Amino acid sequence: MYQQYKTEVSMTKHNILFIGLDTHKTFTEVAYIEDQRGAKSIHLGKILSNKAAFIKLARQLQSKYPQATLHFVYKAGPCGYWIYRLLTSLAHCCYVIAPSLIPRKPVTLEC
Repeated sequence: MYQQYKTEVSMTKHNILFIGLDTHKTFTEVAYIEDQRGAKSIHLGKILSNKAAFIKLARQLQSKYPQATLHFVYKAGPCGYWIYRLLTSLAHCCYVIAPSLIPRKPVTLEC
């Protein structure tokens, strides 16, 4: 109970919520994190990859964190840009990241 109260209080000070989306053709994995030092990410699970599911997700997060600005982030891929267009039409921030710009650990090949 204390942890839940602490999270709700912290969102009044920090008003950005980052929502990470791992998009696939039939489903999308969703996790979010508050914009504050030491915050832990929270995995919400899977939603269907359709318009109704994304609208419901955005409404649920906005009602849970009414003082927050939602920033959705996902990797560009075969799903296209309909998610971006939908979320921005709902007045939310959305970032589509190019896979080539995602940092990776260097691979060392041993012969």
